[in-house]
Amino acid sequence: MATLAWFALSWLCVLALRFVAPATSAFMVERRLGAVRAHESGFALRYQFVPLAKMSVELPIALVAAEDQKFPVHHGFDVQAIEEAMDDADDGARLRGASTISQQTAKNLFLWGGRSFVRKGLEAYFTVLIELTWPKTRILEIYANVAEFGDGIYGAEAAARAYFGKSAAQLDAREAALLAASLPNPRKLRADQPSGYMLRRVDWIERQVHQLGGPGYLAK
Repeated sequence: MATLAWFALSWLCVLALRFVAPATSAFMVERRLGAVRAHESGFALRYQFVPLAKMSVELPIALVAAEDQKFPVHHGFDVQAIEEAMDDADDGARLRGASTISQQTAKNLFLWGGRSFVRKGLEAYFTVLIELTWPKTRILEIYANVAEFGDGIYGAEAAARAYFGKSAAQLDAREAALLAASLPNPRKLRADQPSGYMLRRVDWIERQVHQLGGPGYLAK
């Protein structure tokens, strides 16, 4: 009975978020609690949800090019990327991530940081629920709004205003690529102070956007 109640409650939460903007996320709550425990009196969390229609068209395609180029066609998991990551690990390489945008959305919204089999299992569960319940445009919209772009900076609108002094709707292609390039380590990689590594990644993202066909790739 408890298991059925858990399944029902978790699915209702996912269903509600198809239509309602999330007031916060698990990662935001975790960061806020961490600031309280560490007595970070100056910490301020910045987050403002904006619909995909009020973001520059350059941002979603930059995020997809940087993080998950098969996003429009997969069903939550990039099996090939997972297999390649496991093969690399078998050959002695450091195990690298192969998470899709859908998986990252599930993790950011509902779960906690770190690595464990329990968390990965729950991440897979919520990924399936999200893919079954939301259209791809909603997944990308939520992802762009809850992704961490800096310490305490969550979502495209807060990031655009923090780093470029403008709204997410006003971002140009270069600025969108800079935000996307910060995602592997947003607390160290700043979109307004890009390192040499980050600038090389920005150039790569811009080439990938061009090869994918630009913003029209997401409209197919």
